[in-house]
Amino acid sequence: MTVATAGRGQRRGVIAWMFADWAGQPFHTLCVTFVFAPWFVEYGLGGGDEGQAAWGYMTALAGIAIAVLAPVLGAMADVSGPRKPWIAGLSLIHVAAVAALWFAVPDMEAPFVIFVAFAVALVTTELAFIFLNAMLPDLGPPERIGRISGGGWAMGYVGGLVSLVLVLGFMVADPETGLTQLGAEPILGLDATAGEGSRASGPVSAIWYVVFILPLFLLTPDIGRRAPGASAREGLAALARTLRRLPSRPSLLRFLLSSMLYRDGLAALYAFAGIYAVGVLGVSIVQLGIFGILGAVTGTAGALLGGWLDDRLGPKPVVMFCVLSLATLSACLLLMTERSVLGIPLEEGSTLPVTLFFALGAAIGAAGGALSAASRSLMVRQAGAAREMTRAFGLYGLAGKATAFVGFLLIGLVTDLTGSQRLGVTPVVALFLGGALLLVFVKPQGDSDRA
Repeated sequence: MTVATAGRGQRRGVIAWMFADWAGQPFHTLCVTFVFAPWFVEYGLGGGDEGQAAWGYMTALAGIAIAVLAPVLGAMADVSGPRKPWIAGLSLIHVAAVAALWFAVPDMEAPFVIFVAFAVALVTTELAFIFLNAMLPDLGPPERIGRISGGGWAMGYVGGLVSLVLVLGFMVADPETGLTQLGAEPILGLDATAGEGSRASGPVSAIWYVVFILPLFLLTPDIGRRAPGASAREGLAALARTLRRLPSRPSLLRFLLSSMLYRDGLAALYAFAGIYAVGVLGVSIVQLGIFGILGAVTGTAGALLGGWLDDRLGPKPVVMFCVLSLATLSACLLLMTERSVLGIPLEEGSTLPVTLFFALGAAIGAAGGALSAASRSLMVRQAGAAREMTRAFGLYGLAGKATAFVGFLLIGLVTDLTGSQRLGVTPVVALFLGGALLLVFVKPQGDSDRA
């Protein structure tokens, strides 16, 4: 094989790896944030504080499962070697669970089945991306990791954007007019009054995932299999040693704790922003979809800009700026209602809250895209040895989800206690601020950086 051929092969492998973000993002865009979850909480669960609280408890249980499984699977994979078999197995379960969201109906008497399907879909996609993220340092030299990571996140946002435009344009219709955003009747005879357009986001996400994850398996190189005698017990023993060594690696430990807080804040913000907008600001599902398109565009730009700044300034300044920005933007969002902004009453029928919601959402999308890309790059610098990369990203997955159940649980509890959807989402601001405080003590190049 010539050098040129090897170069082309490496580029194809990198692009195929980026397509994994493209494949996985529609689930988050369509099902978690902008279409299915807001529709299901409002119409399947009856809406209001009770619906939001129930959704919070369900996502909290999913977060607990991720927190338990992420480091264990990462440790086992480091022993067995290849990451693709793990990605394939988790992806099959994810696809089946996402497709099952179609069976949600308005005013469900037994929503437990949908809760289980959604939780399984959420858990499996988070676990699969631990192994996908662990492939990142093998895709290029250290000075290009930030750009590769940012490019992947940008492709994910574009994938979410395209899928959202398709679903809003051809499937989700206004129940009153029966027409989609393109002014046409929904394809396939989807019934707007039964929410079939919103429910179809599940099967659409599943099909999209299957089609666009395939290049990863065909073109992206994987590491070889480890020693034949390697066992799960060895992997777990190695994980235990890694955990015991964490106090001797203070920068890594602080980064894991910092990211645990701010990424949980971002996950909670994404998971409940749409629910909040529908329940508190009176935003329609169709308007929410348009908001999602805007957020995807700014998220793409943010991921690309974040990757570019990462390569020039390093990932830590990018992460810090984004975390502080998200704390500020979230606080502004929570000070809005359908009839007031920052505590100032508005005239009845004012469109200012919705306009500001769109503006804040665009900024949140940009900051979230840059934060996600730069965080993945900063983790590579903190992880150290390549042979422990999957285990390190297992810990990173644990850090990202260890308190996710606490954040979602707090949203459920505060919503229950206050009877207010607006006050129920206040924990996200505290998570961002706590993450920023710990990030101050993280060294840009990890524990090898003695400066």
